[in-house]
Amino acid sequence: MIASDVSSIHHKDRTTIFPLIDTHTHFDAPMFDDDRGKQVRLAYDKGVRHLVLVGYLQRYFSRLYDTQHQLATSIQLDTVIGSHKKASSPKVHIALGLHPFYIEEHTEAHLEDMTLLLNRNRPLAIGEIGLDTFTDAMKQPEMMAKQQRFFVAQLDMAVTHQLPVMLHIRKAHAQALALLKAHDYDAHKLGGIAHSFSGGVQEAKAFVKLGFKLGVTGQITNPNAKKLRIAIQAAVESYGIECLVIETDCPDMTPIMCQESVNAQSALGQRLDNEWGDTPSYSRNVPANLPYVLYSLSALLDVPAHTLARQLWQNSCSALQTKWSYR
Repeated sequence: MIASDVSSIHHKDRTTIFPLIDTHTHFDAPMFDDDRGKQVRLAYDKGVRHLVLVGYLQRYFSRLYDTQHQLATSIQLDTVIGSHKKASSPKVHIALGLHPFYIEEHTEAHLEDMTLLLNRNRPLAIGEIGLDTFTDAMKQPEMMAKQQRFFVAQLDMAVTHQLPVMLHIRKAHAQALALLKAHDYDAHKLGGIAHSFSGGVQEAKAFVKLGFKLGVTGQITNPNAKKLRIAIQAAVESYGIECLVIETDCPDMTPIMCQESVNAQSALGQRLDNEWGDTPSYSRNVPANLPYVLYSLSALLDVPAHTLARQLWQNSCSALQTKWSYR
């Protein structure tokens, strides 16, 4: 997409609504507490029919379930008091995982707690999990060894419970691919998503070859994200549009046409002591922005939006091992 495409995307977004699945959100974050109900309805109005709340720290696991319950309750209320008998909010699902960026905070007890939750309240997926060498400290042998141990432990859980995984891989694609190839986890059978894919052409093809879908965020709307755009095009050229899913990763990864702040960087995974605490509300991403990812991909790949939307739905269902109806 080039800059001149933005106006056409806005026009299409206003006039055409396609059913969409937001495969990765942090919509449970406190910065949504004041208007979560409003935002979830806006998302539904823009076509979002399912969204996934993705875990990253054990102390916030209960918040995922609380948010799911809150939003499910709002759907029930809409059905009871609304003027029609149709839900006006997306269905909300949960993924549980211990994020590699926070590896210093994770303990064996957190893995045990996660195991108990998997047995008691089965989530849709396990994630986000993986490897991250964003900082120099995380590259140190002891930190990388702990990351790998927790990654393997959570992959083991996925195999035991027959659940798909959502991968967080940052500046560690080669290590992650080697570990995945050596593990019993089979994404061809269990599904799985390389969330917010950030690698190059060879990495993109390697993850798809292993059976993972590539998670595409609002980063694809940035014409300067040349490495990402080329990688996505190359993966599609080799494997077709069947290899992609879309996500907002909200409140991060705001599409470029929705940014009002000069600094719309990802807040999750930047600082260990910050949970979007200093991210201004006007720069946050929201689930209702997901159509911008769809239309930017449509322009980049030269695939009609209606064709792409239907295939992305099927891809998401495959990656998450579900059978949600496209309607």
